[in-house]
Amino acid sequence: LSTHYDIFIDQDMSVGERWVERIMAELEKADFLITFLSANSIQSEMVQEELKTAHNLAKQHQRLKILPVRLDYRNAFQYPISEYLDSINWAFWEQDTDTSRIIEELRQAIEGAGLPISNTNSKAKIVQASTNQLIPQPFAQAQPASPKTLESPEGTMDPESHFYIERTGDGIAMEAIKRQGVTITIKAPRQMGKSSLLIRVTQAAVQAGKQAAFIDFQLFDKTALDDSDVFFRQFCAVLSDELEIEDRTEEFWKMPLGNSQRCSRYVGRYLLKELGGPLVLAMDEMETMFDTEYRSDFFSMLRNWHNSRATKPIWKQLDLALVTSTEPYQLIANLNQSPFNVGEIIELPDFTSEEVSQLNTLHDSPLSAEEEQQLVELLGGHPYLTRRALYLIASQRISAEELLKEAIDERGPFGDHLRYHLFRLYGKDPLIQGLRVVITKNSCPDERIFFRLRGAGLIKKEGQAVLPRCKLYADYFREHING
Repeated sequence: LSTHYDIFIDQDMSVGERWVERIMAELEKADFLITFLSANSIQSEMVQEELKTAHNLAKQHQRLKILPVRLDYRNAFQYPISEYLDSINWAFWEQDTDTSRIIEELRQAIEGAGLPISNTNSKAKIVQASTNQLIPQPFAQAQPASPKTLESPEGTMDPESHFYIERTGDGIAMEAIKRQGVTITIKAPRQMGKSSLLIRVTQAAVQAGKQAAFIDFQLFDKTALDDSDVFFRQFCAVLSDELEIEDRTEEFWKMPLGNSQRCSRYVGRYLLKELGGPLVLAMDEMETMFDTEYRSDFFSMLRNWHNSRATKPIWKQLDLALVTSTEPYQLIANLNQSPFNVGEIIELPDFTSEEVSQLNTLHDSPLSAEEEQQLVELLGGHPYLTRRALYLIASQRISAEELLKEAIDERGPFGDHLRYHLFRLYGKDPLIQGLRVVITKNSCPDERIFFRLRGAGLIKKEGQAVLPRCKLYADYFREHING
């Protein structure tokens, strides 16, 4: 394509170039983003973030178009990729003989024809519904001796996963959900296992005879989040759809009431009565509401549902299971109106040395005791990074020695994850300056910046000191945000 068009490939950047600024500049001036999606690249945090950025840029000026090419990848796209790609045209490559055809299809799409896989039927012929979230195993010569199937560390874990590590909070949540009329809040930075625990809690509720409705707040688009009228109505419609109950929002929205009152009436006077039994409302990624003007109205409504159990029996049928990476008082000014500081509050910690050792055993002990300790010192028990390290070593894609040596390299075992965080910090100067202060002075005077960085999983507090989350982050960001 480069013989006819100006092409930028992000692997062509020179050593020392400020690649975050370069990628953003190229995306902002691009007419097309060609993204290659394989079983491995679909898991990449950087691929997901670049797609998100391109998707948002496309909505802003409607010039940038995304051209997705599936590389022998037939699984259904999972959220958030599905949000960006399900509604647009694709191309499909299966083997080397397809390359010339793909080039021609991309050329025609650039000229305005669009990619060929464009409707539900043609997409259905390619997509095979994925029955699990496993990354394909390495080639035979790289297979570990273990008969167990290794699991990708990406995304929410299957509730039955052999590799799930139960922490103290798990037992508290599982006992709580057996009761009727409970509120459970799961708090932790990103990639700590919050969503995985929420899924396990939801499954336990169903096994206990309750109905469940799962709402991921990331699925609400910007139009809904910008308009309280749209959001509250959509919230009720999504609930109805999750429970497979007739959507009667039109009827309830005719009442001359505020949005939270309409929503409460819809749930209390319609959904709960229609169900006639216990319901657990599981809500993930609630910090998505952080920047909405009406967040206090919404969270106050949830707190009112919690309080109403004491006086209105119908509300005892409702359990609330909430997940957030943000402190309650960052989400709502009046803590007496917050749903996040009542009921069972579960804060998920990083893995202990003993839990890392347990996970190492589950991977058939690819690490020696000394290497295990070195990994703990490097990652601080970070659940996702620890699982990723053991997955890579157990599948013999990298040795423990190489992983520890190349930890902060751009193309090393954690490179994609580290670049994702650096990319996310782009243009957010107060956060970058705050992280610099944490690294150099072990403090963060601005409380709002502290909670933003901690919610992103980049820093932690030990006593009065504010520190980088782990040595890996300290070493990497010391090198990359030094101005």
